[in-house]
Amino acid sequence: MRLFGLTISREKALAPVDNRDGWFPLIREPFTGAWQQNQEVKLDSVLAHSTVFRCISLIASDVAKMRLRLVAQDADGIWSETDSPAYSPVLRKPNRWQNRIQFFTAWMESKLIRGNTYVLKERDNRGVVVRLYVLAPDRVKPLVADDGSVFYELQQDALSGLPQNAVTVPASEIIHDRWNTLFHPLVGLSPIFAAGLAATQGLAIQNNSARFFTNGSQPGGVLTAPGAISDETAARLKAHWGANYTGQNVGKVAVLGDGLHYEPMAVKATDAQLIEQLKWSAETVCSVFGVPAYKVGVGTAPVYNNVEALNQAYYTDCIQIHIESVELCLDEGLGIGVGVKVGGQVFGTEFDLDDLLRMDTATQVKTLSEATRGMLMKPDEARKKLGFGKVAGGDAVYAQQQDFSLAALAKRDQSDPFAKPDTPSAPEAPVAANDDNELQAARALIALQKGLANVRR
Repeated sequence: MRLFGLTISREKALAPVDNRDGWFPLIREPFTGAWQQNQEVKLDSVLAHSTVFRCISLIASDVAKMRLRLVAQDADGIWSETDSPAYSPVLRKPNRWQNRIQFFTAWMESKLIRGNTYVLKERDNRGVVVRLYVLAPDRVKPLVADDGSVFYELQQDALSGLPQNAVTVPASEIIHDRWNTLFHPLVGLSPIFAAGLAATQGLAIQNNSARFFTNGSQPGGVLTAPGAISDETAARLKAHWGANYTGQNVGKVAVLGDGLHYEPMAVKATDAQLIEQLKWSAETVCSVFGVPAYKVGVGTAPVYNNVEALNQAYYTDCIQIHIESVELCLDEGLGIGVGVKVGGQVFGTEFDLDDLLRMDTATQVKTLSEATRGMLMKPDEARKKLGFGKVAGGDAVYAQQQDFSLAALAKRDQSDPFAKPDTPSAPEAPVAANDDNELQAARALIALQKGLANVRR
């Protein structure tokens, strides 16, 4: 068959990858036999945990909000933004139904929830990638041939243009971004694999708290009788009490007879430790995803007011690996990158980190001013970062007049800078040569003076 202009066939024996726990199932047991005890970890329930939801949405949105640039490397090895009719269009608009932010959000959500992101490439007649589609991870299966070649089995996906089930494509047509390949190099693991139990515990605490407050914040009580009563009577009294004096009926007046007495059961907040348990479960989820707890509303933010330092720590510890991975996957998927020349140029993809690592206005102005004075930036480059236009003379690097280059200083120091200069002798006064008589008279006078000097001696 032909798919996106390529002939797809199955000429080699293919075997599915041993997934073990690689493709995160809808239900996972935290320990053997947990399913029989109703202690399974359900993916859809875990995603409802507020901290899990926020960690995934925070990382995905932070990666997606950065503008992806096509850059080219010059002869000096410097990367600068450029434009190419072969690569720029697909980076600006990956496919017909997603813009750039939606595309990379789907990319990161698939990776964070399932541990794998599968992107199908669509090529034109030239073989150039013109569209990219993020596939549903549970509808893709890696396959390995006897000779080690990698293929992917794709299920039907009308939105991505897959017309039928079980289409097998070579690895060259799939961009596979994976994370935490603990069991197999082709199968990633989601952080939910490690955070699922903590999230389930947090949800259980919240559900119990909801039921507790639905019951009017009453922990329940004991209805006692002075003598023995039958099971039927006990069941009838319990049902009557539950129907008339619990839930929305809490606070109503109860009339007891035959010596019946109601004693409420009190539960101390320190015994329940709900707040501490909820905080622990949320912090555990944050630690698994690598997100600082204060960014998702758990705990307090650092006391020092340095936005750049906080964002730099978040970038280094959490999302740098995702950014670098997306850039490298796109370079390899588009057939560009370091060492690959296309039309005599080396292209690459690069996220604009200025959209993420924002500094406060005062720090940014100070930094740009120092960079301009330190001959690291041109004035127009600094003004552009602040949203200002170009000015006359701004496309040049400036230095102070009293500054000397290192080469000039080295040339000066070739001789001894502390040596005393020689005192030059006064030159003889020049004699006008335009008057021969005066010249001869002057010479005769000098000779006469020398002769008189000798006589005196």
